Amino acid sequence: MRRTLLVLLALAVVAAGLGVAATQPAGRAWLEGQTGEQQLGAQVRAMWNRTLDLTRPPLNLAANAAIAPRVAEVRAINTFLHQEVEPAKRARQLEMARAAGFTWIRQPFPWYDLEVHGKGDFTDRRNGPAQDAWAKYDNIVALAEQAGMRIIARLEAPPEWAHRGYKDLGTLGPPADFADYADFVAAVVTRYRGRIAAYQLWNEPNIYPEWGEQGVNPEDYARMLCLAAARVRAVDGQALVLAAALAPTVAQSGRDLSDLIFLQRMYNAGAGKCFDVAAAQGYGLFSGPDDRRMSPLSTNVARHTLMRDIMVSNGDAQKPVWLAEANWNALPAVNDGIAGYGNFGIVSQAEQARYLPRLYSRAEAEWPWVGVVAVWYLKPASDAEKKQAVYYFRLLEPDFTPLPVYDALKATFGPKP
Repeated sequence: MRRTLLVLLALAVVAAGLGVAATQPAGRAWLEGQTGEQQLGAQVRAMWNRTLDLTRPPLNLAANAAIAPRVAEVRAINTFLHQEVEPAKRARQLEMARAAGFTWIRQPFPWYDLEVHGKGDFTDRRNGPAQDAWAKYDNIVALAEQAGMRIIARLEAPPEWAHRGYKDLGTLGPPADFADYADFVAAVVTRYRGRIAAYQLWNEPNIYPEWGEQGVNPEDYARMLCLAAARVRAVDGQALVLAAALAPTVAQSGRDLSDLIFLQRMYNAGAGKCFDVAAAQGYGLFSGPDDRRMSPLSTNVARHTLMRDIMVSNGDAQKPVWLAEANWNALPAVNDGIAGYGNFGIVSQAEQARYLPRLYSRAEAEWPWVGVVAVWYLKPASDAEKKQAVYYFRLLEPDFTPLPVYDALKATFGPKP
């Protein structure tokens, strides 16, 4: 009873303080710096939630732990170079990424696009004469080397033959036999040994449809991760193994599972020894880069701190967290039939341009366990997905026209004359 009264008293004091702060420009700026919100009503609600956070046990973040591996350059960009038909366009993407201060790319190496028709078959016969399925990816690796960019290779998306017994899964969901995935991973690492810095083993296995039509299963993912990680380490001991980036969600529906619960169950299944780097998604969604709310029910830009608390409690204080995807969705002000409009939040292009550089600043100042932060994403190959909300995370138009967010990153982090 006494604790409840103290909390209510604290809330009353906070409410009074907010009323005063809201009347002054400096006060409003301070509120945004605490909540990531720009509107007064949202700021008040956020500060109320921050006060409620004080009633929860403090997080154990082991902020002074020696993090390893620690990388000096932390700015990455998600690319889809394999979707560009012309090598010159791939090279131009990398040139523009480098000019904006990025030194890493997170690039898919889709399983279905490499081991296309059957196990051990790396010849592509889908469109006309047979081609070496490796050729496009050989070019991507060579171009990245020429641009001075390090690669995080995303290894996922099974071909149809690997889904034996499952129908209509496309390239989503795990393979029927995890050993097939481990063999594919080994083939990629063998081909690019010493040339690719890090391998991310799957993406968002805690949500639908990334884990297919069956329910998500942290124990199965842990088993697949450990099989594949062992193959990476056997072939290239210098390459880093990234666990799959977990999607921020509070769901517990069977098809979707909270990233926090999923991570703990991974540890329970013995996955801690099978990755060098944990990965989270760093989307701001419905608030800005300074949102400091820490509730397990908040899916804000700082949610990875809750993952960090779980890692520390499982003896992984030394491991970093990399943010595999980070951005705000700069949608048009009017929804002209865009699917998923508002699902990822809505910001203006000017807000997006302000938020992303600030995210890097906050990561450096406040999150010593965070390493690479990868912006989602550089450029679509075409405007085919212009009616999809995800299209509006881009930094460049399909014709390479830069958006304000690209210009802001280039001005902040690009080479200075």
